[in-house]
Amino acid sequence: MRLRIDLAYDGTDFHGWAAQPGLRTVQAEVTEALTTILRLPEGALWVTVAGRTDSGVHACGQVTHVDVPTGEDGSETAERLLQRLDILARRMNGVLARDVRVHRISEAPPGFDARFAALWRRYAYRIIDDPARVDPLTRNHVLSWSRPLDVEAMDAAARSLVGLHDFASFCKRREGATTIRTLQEFSWRREDSGLLVGHVRADAFCHSMVRALVGCMIAVGEGRKPVAWAAEVLSAQRRDPNVVVVPANGLTLEEVAYPDEAGLAARVAQTAARRTARAAEAGTEAGTEAGTEVGTEVGTEASTEASIEEQA
Repeated sequence: MRLRIDLAYDGTDFHGWAAQPGLRTVQAEVTEALTTILRLPEGALWVTVAGRTDSGVHACGQVTHVDVPTGEDGSETAERLLQRLDILARRMNGVLARDVRVHRISEAPPGFDARFAALWRRYAYRIIDDPARVDPLTRNHVLSWSRPLDVEAMDAAARSLVGLHDFASFCKRREGATTIRTLQEFSWRREDSGLLVGHVRADAFCHSMVRALVGCMIAVGEGRKPVAWAAEVLSAQRRDPNVVVVPANGLTLEEVAYPDEAGLAARVAQTAARRTARAAEAGTEAGTEAGTEVGTEVGTEASTEASIEEQA
């Protein structure tokens, strides 16, 4: 039985989402809690996530799925709790540390895949540039910047990057991976509190992409670079030393969108086809990559995802 789990976490004390030996990660803790509660053997579950967040990155709208064995492969406890998913959610929150909260657990509709069925992911990055308004209580979730930023210039520069582009200038290179992405939204606004909030929405993100984009906007906001410079950096398709990857603490995954139930299978197929095409463009063995990335076998998916870098 496939479950959809919606959750949130404070990423401050985590080494990102993906399980890593000897390190505290969100995936490891969620998997351990679920395995313990359902009384399943170690290794029976693999939790797939919509957006693999990096160390220190937060999430308030994260989505995952997990396939829970039933029948002879399951357990009596699992069979019982799968009939009362509200109780399962409550028990998970009782086991998990307080910096991870399960918002809801539901039976996933046919064709649902937290990662490959997603239409887009939306992140927000928060900055405070007024020393008089820096709140120590939000230091783990808001970047404190010592110089004033021009939000109108940042917004104009951000909007110039929207569209289908090669974002190699803003991504950490990974052999065999493409850096072509569709940036659907990138905007900045200043709230009444003085907080600057950047919203970034795309079909997917490559490693360090969001934080590099924010670093580029800060250079524009400070007046060190003109608005047009952001598009010039994008066109160069190589990392610019003037683009700093900002700290992770200001970044939060806020929302993941999916098609309606009737469109789930088609979206998964579309994502697989796009990844195959991108892999071919990047000169990799497309068939192998596409096959492993959409695999649902626990062992295959675990080894594949462990080799893929964080996306934000």
